[in-house]
Amino acid sequence: IELPTLCIKRLEPDSSPVIKIYDENNTSKAVEVPTDVTALDICQLFVLKNHCIDDHSWTLVEHLTHLGIERTIEDHEYVMEILSGSGMDSDNRLYFRKNYAKYEVFKKPLDFFPDHMVSMSTETNGMVTFLKSSTCPEIHGFLHVKEQSKKSWRKFYFVLRRSGLYFSTKGTSKEPRHLQFFADFSDSDVYTVLSAKKLHSAPSEFAFCVKHTKCSSARDLKLLCADDELTRTCWITAMRLLKFGMQLYKNFIQPHQKQKASPMRSTSENSLVAMDFSGQKTRVIENPSEALSVAVEEGLSWRRRSCHRLSGHGSPSATQSSVSSLAIHLSQPWFHGKLSRDEAQRLITHQGPIDGVFLLRDSQSNPKTFVLSLCHMQKIKHFQILPVDDEGQVFYSLDDGHTQFTDLIQLVEFYQLNRGTLPCKLKHHCTQITL
Repeated sequence: IELPTLCIKRLEPDSSPVIKIYDENNTSKAVEVPTDVTALDICQLFVLKNHCIDDHSWTLVEHLTHLGIERTIEDHEYVMEILSGSGMDSDNRLYFRKNYAKYEVFKKPLDFFPDHMVSMSTETNGMVTFLKSSTCPEIHGFLHVKEQSKKSWRKFYFVLRRSGLYFSTKGTSKEPRHLQFFADFSDSDVYTVLSAKKLHSAPSEFAFCVKHTKCSSARDLKLLCADDELTRTCWITAMRLLKFGMQLYKNFIQPHQKQKASPMRSTSENSLVAMDFSGQKTRVIENPSEALSVAVEEGLSWRRRSCHRLSGHGSPSATQSSVSSLAIHLSQPWFHGKLSRDEAQRLITHQGPIDGVFLLRDSQSNPKTFVLSLCHMQKIKHFQILPVDDEGQVFYSLDDGHTQFTDLIQLVEFYQLNRGTLPCKLKHHCTQITL
């Protein structure tokens, strides 16, 4: 029996409501939420409870099951205000999830605003300065729109301005007499539509919608559909900027300001050394100090000790050692075991379709191989990791044996620092959270 997806109750007359927060596996934990608690507050609570690394990419996602839509709740938004607006007994879920793309627009604005969709110069410095202001870029382009009470979709030329979203009644004309109002965002939010083709007969899966705060019926959604992921991302990002303005930039810089006040060493960036595993022995390419060399050697020693422990008691055989050296990847956060291709794509999409988001998984077609699933240019690509037998010892390779690794940890560490044959480096691993 499935429990209610969002359970909100009061323990005592003066107590705060208790709600459920879900992870990707749909397991949940109850948490008491006062009215003045923001999405960021809840994320930081779960980061502490689950001993996660706080890299400022954790988010709270509002998922409306009965409407088939979801959105990332902005860090500054009050959670109970959102839930009370959509109705306490409605079929909602709140997910604790990674979203590496949450503030990526402030780091790489040109990746989010293609030249042909923006009515301004997209020169890098100008765009960054523009995004830090309280204004919003004027976005224009073609979108499919679902006709009210019908299954059919029509294509119109849309324009997003400070006063709202409009569509042109005459081709690509932007003249005021040809622009018809479609939506504003003072009392509305933009959501991603899930299973758009199946639920709404959409032209593609890249659908999104504008939902009024009090809206509870699918008939009241203003459904739109883009032709590709990049176009949809551009529209949704611009609508977020239009609704929240300067507050989004403040959310982005807030954790960085805290870091300046109390500087912390970044484990992910400062503990890695460029290494070459293609030869008989590991070779450090760049070794700026003796300390780093020692750190690398300690890491390799740990790996050898782990292999020995996993192989059983006594002196391990060559076969046991080979098997155990491969088994150490099972505890890594980037390894997801028997995950299907579709599930891998869904997980990466959920955690931010930006360059370098990745995971490793077992191959479904060949049980002896693994697959690297990697996002680049908002497209998810899959690369087979093949075993290579070299004089009785098994190595693993992404490039037909040219670069060989004794285990998957070595492979990941190498491609985090060297692009090699991949379209980009491995930057952000997908994490499955257990609450």
